[in-house]
Amino acid sequence: MIKIDMNSPEFLERMEKTIKFTDKVCASQGWVYNPQEEVNEGVQMGLARNKMMYNKLFCPCFMVEEVDGKAQSVDNRTCPCKPAIEKEIPETGACHCGIFCTPEFAATKRIELGMEEVAHTHSRGLTKDECEQLVNQVELDGDELIALLEARELGMVEFTLVDVREDMEWKMGHIKGADKLVPTSSFYQAIEEAELNKEKNIILYCHVGSRSAHVARIMPDMGYTKIGNLTHGIVSFNGEKER
Repeated sequence: MIKIDMNSPEFLERMEKTIKFTDKVCASQGWVYNPQEEVNEGVQMGLARNKMMYNKLFCPCFMVEEVDGKAQSVDNRTCPCKPAIEKEIPETGACHCGIFCTPEFAATKRIELGMEEVAHTHSRGLTKDECEQLVNQVELDGDELIALLEARELGMVEFTLVDVREDMEWKMGHIKGADKLVPTSSFYQAIEEAELNKEKNIILYCHVGSRSAHVARIMPDMGYTKIGNLTHGIVSFNGEKER
């Protein structure tokens, strides 16, 4: 498993350069940062990590694979990526990783965040049958995962919650109740070391859902039979987190 010390002088220097880089991207494109500071920090740290590991600013929300001996981002995503510039931000107001937004999107998001803080209700209790149906879904939202974690504490359902982000992202904050860390940068080694039961339910998550969705497509070919994905990642999860 590849680990980078977030407190090392090398990483702190790279992080400072990365923040200046994202500042320049915003200024040159007329974008603004996401109102959720943890989203921006997570992406910036991921960019810094990828620059140190691969010497390229690969988007941290996409898996990096080795092709013909060279590191290559899935969908060829290098920040600021072409899909974000040409499609995602013009059409939805934000890039896939969530750090870059239009001013209009950011203003709306601030309102939504205020409303969620007031109006968000906790998940209701599930019956045993509902637990079984829910845990076998291919895609889950944040409230559904909260409900399943509560049900698991009560012994009503079994599953393994797997974080496929990187070690430093895990240390910044992970979902309380996450059982394993299987970083995509060391995926095949890490999943072997995790010794997951191939016949049991496994739920994956990452930052915004892209890396975990990619892993979810790979794992059935490796013999894993029951894979679920937190669709929009940890940024959509309003339950408890741990550092």
